[in-house]
Amino acid sequence: MVNSIAVDAMGGDFGPQVTVPATIAALSDVNDLQFVLVGDQEQLEPLIDQHSHPDSSRIIIHHASETVAMDDSPTFALRRKRDSSMRVAMDLVKSGSASACVSAGNTGALTAIAHVILRPLPGIHRPAIIGQIPTVDGFVNILDLGANVECSAQVLFQFGVMGATFVKYMEGIDKPKVALLNIGIEAIKGNQTIKDAAALFEASELNYQGYIEGDRIFSGDVNVIVCDGFSGNVVIKTGAGVSNFIQSTLREEFEKSIMSKLVALAARPAFRRTKKRIDPRVYNGAALIGLTGSVIKSHGAADQLAFQHALRKAVNEVKNKVPARINEQISILAASSL
Repeated sequence: MVNSIAVDAMGGDFGPQVTVPATIAALSDVNDLQFVLVGDQEQLEPLIDQHSHPDSSRIIIHHASETVAMDDSPTFALRRKRDSSMRVAMDLVKSGSASACVSAGNTGALTAIAHVILRPLPGIHRPAIIGQIPTVDGFVNILDLGANVECSAQVLFQFGVMGATFVKYMEGIDKPKVALLNIGIEAIKGNQTIKDAAALFEASELNYQGYIEGDRIFSGDVNVIVCDGFSGNVVIKTGAGVSNFIQSTLREEFEKSIMSKLVALAARPAFRRTKKRIDPRVYNGAALIGLTGSVIKSHGAADQLAFQHALRKAVNEVKNKVPARINEQISILAASSL
C-alpha cells in the first residue's frame, strides 16, 4: 500500500493554480493513499476549498515558507532555500513520511536536491531522468532527459540497465528492447564514448538492439532509448513541439474554407483520437531514477491534466517498487565486477 505522495505545490509555471486541482482530481484515481501538498498554507487552503472533493480529507497541507524559482541556480536552491516546498517535499520522502515526491519545478534544482537529500543508490554513478514519447504503436522510454549533459560510456550503460529495469516492472515487459541513440546504425558511426558504451551493451545480458537514429525514435522498434541528457532533452522537447505544430497546422488548414470545414467535421472523430495519441500532456511525468526514493519531474508548463498524469506515474512507480528493483540489478552488476 502506498501511504502518501508529497507534492511540491508551489513548483512550475503556474504553481498552486495547477497543482492543487490536479491533486484533488487524482483522488479519484486511487483510494489507498494521501497526498501531501507542500507549500504556502495561506495560498493552498482556499484552493482546496474551491475544488471540493468527497475524499478531500486525504489531502494534507505541509507548510513551507519558500519557493524555488524557475531561474534559481541549483546551488542557490540547495543551500539558501532549505524551507522551499521542493526541499521539504524531498525531506518527507527521505524520512519515510511520503513514498514519492512530484514537482513541476526547476529541473536543475530538483536534481541537485534529490541527489543530496535522497542520495544515489549504491553503485549508481549518476541518476537519470526517464520519460515517454509516443510512437506508432504506443510509446518509448528515453533517458537521460536532462539530468546529465555529459556522460561516460559506463554511465550510459547504467542508464540502459536502469531503463530496462524500469520498463520491466512498470510495463510488465520481461526483456525490454534497448537501443543507443546515435547518428547512424553502422558500427563506425558515433564518437568514442558511444562506441565504448555499445561494447558494454553488447557484452551484457540486456536485450540490446544496437544503434537507433533520430528518424526511428517514433517507430516503436524498441522500448528504451539511451542517450546523454543534452540529446535526450532536445529529443523530447522537439517531439512536443512537433506535436503542437501538427495540431495548430491542422486547425489552421481546416478553417480556410467551407469545404475544408465540412471535411474537418466528418473527420473529427479520427482527429480526436490522433490528438489524444500525440498529446504531450498524456506523457507528462518523467522519473528521476537511480535514487533511494521515487521522484517524478513534471513539465514546468503542465496544466491540470498533465500534472495529474505525473501524479499517476508517481503512484505506479511506488507500487512497483522501482528504486528497490533498480538496486537489485545494480547489485548484480557489481557482483559481476561491471
